[in-house]
Amino acid sequence: MAEVIRIKRGLDIKLKGKAEEVFGKSEPATLFSVRPDDFQGIKPKVIVKDGDAVKVGSVLFYDKANPEMKFVSPVSGVVLAVNRGEKRKVLDVRIQSDGKFESEPFQKANPSSMTSEEVKKLLLNSGFWPFIKQRPYDVVADPNEKPKAIFISGFDSAPLAPDYDFVLEGKKDEFQLGVDALSKLTDGKIHVGVNVESASKIYKRVTGVEVHEFVGPHPAGNVGVQIHHIDPVNKGESVWCINPQDVVTIGTAMKKGLYDFTKVIVLDGSSVKHPAYYRTVYGAQITNIVKGNVDETSAVRYISGNPLSGRQISADGFIGAYDAQVCVIPEGDKSEFLGWILPRLNKFSVNHSYFSWLLGRNREYALDTNINGGERAFIMSGEYDRVFPMDVLPEYLVKAIIAKDIDKMEQLGIYEVAPEDFALCEFVCTSKIETQRIVREGLDYIRKELA
Repeated sequence: MAEVIRIKRGLDIKLKGKAEEVFGKSEPATLFSVRPDDFQGIKPKVIVKDGDAVKVGSVLFYDKANPEMKFVSPVSGVVLAVNRGEKRKVLDVRIQSDGKFESEPFQKANPSSMTSEEVKKLLLNSGFWPFIKQRPYDVVADPNEKPKAIFISGFDSAPLAPDYDFVLEGKKDEFQLGVDALSKLTDGKIHVGVNVESASKIYKRVTGVEVHEFVGPHPAGNVGVQIHHIDPVNKGESVWCINPQDVVTIGTAMKKGLYDFTKVIVLDGSSVKHPAYYRTVYGAQITNIVKGNVDETSAVRYISGNPLSGRQISADGFIGAYDAQVCVIPEGDKSEFLGWILPRLNKFSVNHSYFSWLLGRNREYALDTNINGGERAFIMSGEYDRVFPMDVLPEYLVKAIIAKDIDKMEQLGIYEVAPEDFALCEFVCTSKIETQRIVREGLDYIRKELA
């Protein structure tokens, strides 16, 4: 029987607009964007130019520090532009799809009969490697290291997150092949975290993994929380993690002998008329799935990812490389006269400041993006601890990062965390501190200093 780990600290935010387990219909996307910024910790060197023809799997750029690490096109078509910003920083490679999805050559593979080096070389050259991330630092995994374990979070507990049991239905064989490949990259175990309240059938039928059942509020589905409770990261160690859909992508390529970056994403949120799941490709423009399906009677915000830690995009923006969710919620651009003194029965409050909590825990809210004030020069003691389920002192860690005190950061557990682990801290923060940005800056700083 799988181990059951109970998460007591955290917070479930029930938002309106959750998608039913149905697939929506839409025209295929024709415009795609591959952003180097989606892949933390790399320095891109672009090898394509405007007008170049590409296939699925054609190399677009590579990492200067690890030239063998390739980043490839998810579709076939033509490179429209290599967009650059200040100091010629690469913003994205824009591709016009021809709709044919012609693939570069890729040989079928049986990872069970391959060596560790053969699997690593295959993943690096094929462009699948960037979907493996590492702790510490929350960056693309370093191929020159060997992790003590690999983690796969089999469920997402964030608001309006997709149901992976539905997303991965019928993909057991592909998932198994992906796991077999990953097992060649570590001498340790492959850990899979599942939600005890859901079926999680696909994971329990997979061999070569150790399944751990979790119960409790968000962020129980965060892979960082699962790592902390199963096999914490100490200084000098590293663990790798990967999204279950990306495991399937690796397995699909090995099974079919071709590149296939198809993934399932969910479009949801209180501003979406018909929330549903869609089959698409990473980096796709969202125009085809949101057009006519969003209530635009008032301003809305489009988010690639979940509402707590996702990235704001425009109505013609693109899906992030690691994202399986596009959320649309009302923009918080209105001020409420005497709002703080009104009953506010339609507003959510962590501290029961409004009477809405009397209406039941399961009530859903149509929250907007208004943070109700600006940054304050104080922190309410104990506020973060209520929603942070790790044996880490989040307030003091944030202060150590701001002070750039490396010794304190190490003592307070910076090697175990990622920005998404602080999303709830940011949500409940009375002082409106951007904890996720601070943690990202701290991870980048300590990685640079200790390199």
